[in-house]
Amino acid sequence: MGTLALSLSTFMTVLDAAIANVSIPAIAGDIGVSPSQGTWVITSFGVANAIAVPLSGWLAQRFGTARMFTVCVLLFVLTSWLCGMSPSLELLVFFRVLQGLAAGPLIPLSQTLLLASYPPSRAGTALGLWGMTTLFAPVVGPVLGGWITDTLSWPWIFFINVPFGLFAASVTWSLYRERETSTRKLPIDSIGLGLLVIWVGALQLMLDKGKELDWFTSPLILALAIVAVIGFAVFLVWELTEAHPIVDLRLFAGRNFSLGVLCISIAYGVYFGTVVLVPLWLQQWMGYTATMAGIAVAPIGLMAIVLSPLVGRKVSVWDPRLMAGCAFLGFAFVLWMRSHFTSDTDLMHVMMPAFLQGAAMGFFFIPLTTLILSGQPPDKMPTAAGLSSFSRIIFGAMGTSITTTLWDERAALHHAQLTEHLSSGQGALASTLERLGGLGLDSQQAMAVINRWVDQQAFTLAADELFLGATFTYVLLFALVWLMRRPAPFKGASAASADGAH
Repeated sequence: MGTLALSLSTFMTVLDAAIANVSIPAIAGDIGVSPSQGTWVITSFGVANAIAVPLSGWLAQRFGTARMFTVCVLLFVLTSWLCGMSPSLELLVFFRVLQGLAAGPLIPLSQTLLLASYPPSRAGTALGLWGMTTLFAPVVGPVLGGWITDTLSWPWIFFINVPFGLFAASVTWSLYRERETSTRKLPIDSIGLGLLVIWVGALQLMLDKGKELDWFTSPLILALAIVAVIGFAVFLVWELTEAHPIVDLRLFAGRNFSLGVLCISIAYGVYFGTVVLVPLWLQQWMGYTATMAGIAVAPIGLMAIVLSPLVGRKVSVWDPRLMAGCAFLGFAFVLWMRSHFTSDTDLMHVMMPAFLQGAAMGFFFIPLTTLILSGQPPDKMPTAAGLSSFSRIIFGAMGTSITTTLWDERAALHHAQLTEHLSSGQGALASTLERLGGLGLDSQQAMAVINRWVDQQAFTLAADELFLGATFTYVLLFALVWLMRRPAPFKGASAASADGAH
């Protein structure tokens, strides 16, 4: 029951990041904003989640692991309900931030409680069961989110957390309150935490609002950029000189750690940006419902579920650099396939790259996490894992903002080029208008139909360009991974794999 409750809480957290992807067009349309503004629902959760991760260890030692975990689950339930009740984008984003802050400590705290429940000989099995839930969520999330959006309404993608969260909180507290960890007062780097919130918040707000305000022609965007740069610089200096830093930047002195975190962060940012882009393109320009868009991207998690146990067993035997390199080449091949999407691409050809992407996912997290944690002393393992997760989540949120912004900008350029080409062929345009007129459309309606066709082609071409750019990014990461040292075989691969899974 304890394993079920802890896994369910983790499942909710991962599900909430995936379930909203296919619901963005519906959310945006319902509250009267553009789909690109609607992606703030995703990025705000990701940034807040990342900021809360480094606090997990301090919170557990200050208030107790079981108590803190239960409180975080209940706060997650409350903020989920508030998200569903939000009547405007501003309130929805605000409550998503609170939800992300509540979700941040859940994964590391659930691991701690789970490992305390099993003898060391069964730890690998327990973490394997726990890790399967985090891999299953990306499969269920898009389909469930699409079905809920089409059948009920988008607020129910948040309301669904309420009964499961209450169940998980009640079971966890009833089982673990008698086994509460000892507490002690520890200093907290409040200045470092404040600086972290300032520069990360300013950077994400700049990325989210940049397109809407025409980037650096806007005084607000310019001010946010200055705050982000100065805040980051001061944060670096403070954390490197603080006795109890909120983020231990000294870990980056290690070659494997610094290169591993760079690889996993960039790779995850590109992955998450393209995963958000596909359902947006399908729903806005290919006529897919939210449910069908969810089905189209759901296969991403299938092969990952099948392959992850094998990878977990072999990561200490095979060269993890080779395994991670295969993942990068797999991602590159998948995105190269997607770069050939057209407005005539059918569902099967949309699903096939997603299915293959799942195989690459199976070789992605576990080997890279093994490389990142290799050579770290036991007392530094939680800090190193937390910092890696923080960086990855931040890059995931940034990847979403950058991808959607570039998509809109490239689509606008292609629209102008296609319109110019169309205007130069007056005979073909006149013939098309005549055929549309024969279907009962007046000239204004016919021009609107043609403009829709042009938009569809422009956004498809823009998406293809982004997929091709992502392909080259993964090829470069394949080269970068070989600069790391191969770790000596060790018995902690299963623990590393569980951390990597989340």
